[in-house]
Amino acid sequence: MNTLIAITGLGIFCLLFEILNLRKAIVPITIIGLLGVLALNYYEFGLTASYYNNMITVSKFSTAFSSLFIVLTIFLVALSHNFYENHPTKISDFVAIKVFLLAGAVAMVSFGNLAMFFLGIEILSIALYVLAASERLNIKSNEAGMKYFLMGSFASGIILFGICLIYGAMGSFDVAEIHESSLSAELPIWFPIGMILMIIGMLFKIAAVPFHFWAPDVYEGSPALTTALMSTLAKVVAVATLYKLVAGLNLVPSLDNQDLLGTFENIIVIISIASMTVGNIMALRQVNVKRMLAFSGVSHAGFMLMTLLTVATSAGVLLYYTTAYALAGIAAFSVILYVCKNQDNEDITNFHGLGKTNPLLAAILTASLLSMAGIPIFSGFFAKMFLFNQTIQAGHIALVIVAVINSIISVGYYFKLILAMYSKEPNQERTGKPFLIYAVAVISITLNIALGLFPSLVLDLLN
Repeated sequence: MNTLIAITGLGIFCLLFEILNLRKAIVPITIIGLLGVLALNYYEFGLTASYYNNMITVSKFSTAFSSLFIVLTIFLVALSHNFYENHPTKISDFVAIKVFLLAGAVAMVSFGNLAMFFLGIEILSIALYVLAASERLNIKSNEAGMKYFLMGSFASGIILFGICLIYGAMGSFDVAEIHESSLSAELPIWFPIGMILMIIGMLFKIAAVPFHFWAPDVYEGSPALTTALMSTLAKVVAVATLYKLVAGLNLVPSLDNQDLLGTFENIIVIISIASMTVGNIMALRQVNVKRMLAFSGVSHAGFMLMTLLTVATSAGVLLYYTTAYALAGIAAFSVILYVCKNQDNEDITNFHGLGKTNPLLAAILTASLLSMAGIPIFSGFFAKMFLFNQTIQAGHIALVIVAVINSIISVGYYFKLILAMYSKEPNQERTGKPFLIYAVAVISITLNIALGLFPSLVLDLLN
């Protein structure tokens, strides 16, 4: 709870920088503030408490994922210094929006009441709508913002309708009361229907098939830094929240009482396979790097959905997978921001010869792509290994076989970009070595490798 209050206060403080005309100091001071919030969140780790009539709950799950969100926000704010240098009058607004977005993210994994859950998801979503359309003179950004707003509003409406049905069935918004009621007598049919609607809305938020059609266009049209935020922070927030919904509302045991558990698992398996397969096949055809990573994100959403099949025991695996994926994504987009700055597009041709003109950034991008593909020694490999092992123990061997095949397919489009960096001749001059972009790229990929060498640092947090 203190973490959420501190983040909100920091966001308000960022807005004051515009009034005081201290825009140049906003990035370093915001980073220092976020480091303080991270320390406060660490202090709360291991505590179990509830606040405001159980509207907010603190647990290992909420504090662990909140720590991940804060770290990702620190990286994204650091990248803002170079990204918004041509728009100095707007930087305080953009940084404040990112901080408020973080407040929504923390609320989404800390909710103890469905009203707080919906409030968190709307704070996050509205911030993303604004950031997607923030390049007001760019028609692609305008289109991305409008498309994301319309599709996101429909998804939010579906989630809200699901919440209403759950309230009608259980007579409460409180997650603990709903969980307790679901253990008792036979449940009204409105409860599983409401849960299905909420899951459908969340599947849109994580861009899982067949709710993924918005992602490539929105990722491509949005400013590159906003795309980085959507691909990393926003996606892992949505996945963690979906996991908490299924576990916290006791969906699986309640379905077991109504002989619907097999149907639920089959649907998750189908969506997982479809997301992995469609995402990878479509990514193979892309020449725009942001669109390629959009479809890659669809594929990874399929992998992360596998944790719903073992919802009672897979919280640690989900935390590890999302951490590995997000760190690799931050490293990759740091390089993309550098290479595609002042370019009209983010096509693969922009990366030709990067291995010769900037070996360090080329190596970082290569490492991040290999981690996403699941190649040792990177944490992406161990994340998939732990996930596959747990899924096999749950009896879904066929799903794991499909997942392994899709991991092999993904190597194709990741290596297409890697080969362009090392086998093609440079086609443009790249000047300048922005310190913050280099720092974020190096730190994030170093953390990725460190977690691959010492996975217990994350896996044991939720045991």
